[in-house]
Amino acid sequence: MFGSIFYNLWGALFAFSIYFFSTFLKPYTPLRIIIGSFVAGIIAFFVMYIIRFLIAYVLFTPEGDAEVGEGNHEENESDNREEDNQETPTANSTVEFQDENSEEIAQVVRTMMHREDDPQLNNA
Repeated sequence: MFGSIFYNLWGALFAFSIYFFSTFLKPYTPLRIIIGSFVAGIIAFFVMYIIRFLIAYVLFTPEGDAEVGEGNHEENESDNREEDNQETPTANSTVEFQDENSEEIAQVVRTMMHREDDPQLNNA
């Protein structure tokens, strides 16, 4: 859905306020005004779910799916498989480079620690 529940709460607050201020100066009892305002707020809260659903449907519905034919769909699937196969070696090589870099870094840290332990280098 589009947005969050806060949109629902803002809609309920807006409906409550409009109903409350529109009936405030009319000759209704205060209890009737408050109850009517709460009812309007609750109705607006649930109506906002429908509005949010419709906005999400309009914004996230793909437009080009109806135009894709069977032949194009099969070609797209084969292209996607080839792309996945090409991406896999790249990911593995990146992991290998990361392992090599970490090994080199570990070796550098060991040599630095070894030099710190060596009393002759510290005094010079």
